[in-house]
Amino acid sequence: MIIYNVTTKVHQDIHESWLDWMKNENIPAMLNTGCFTNAVIVRILELDDSEGPTYAVQYHAESKAGYNLFIEKYGAAMSREGIKKWGDQFISYRSVMQVVN
Repeated sequence: MIIYNVTTKVHQDIHESWLDWMKNENIPAMLNTGCFTNAVIVRILELDDSEGPTYAVQYHAESKAGYNLFIEKYGAAMSREGIKKWGDQFISYRSVMQVVN
């Protein structure tokens, strides 16, 4: 299994709206690509939240091919959608992991 992890620091002013958008629009859209089988959103604890909270969304793909398909076909458009909606009020970084157990 491959995990596509997107960690995002969200400005306090948009926090609640952003979280609602993630749960009800963005994550369902990511799953509707057919590239991922599941997604889990978590809040990262023990960080400085004075400017806003940090979340990680872990999208599970059955194979590297599923992840690659997402990047090739959907990745850029999905990133642009978030920037269009929220501008510079968040910052994200991505990592790809392989489950080994």
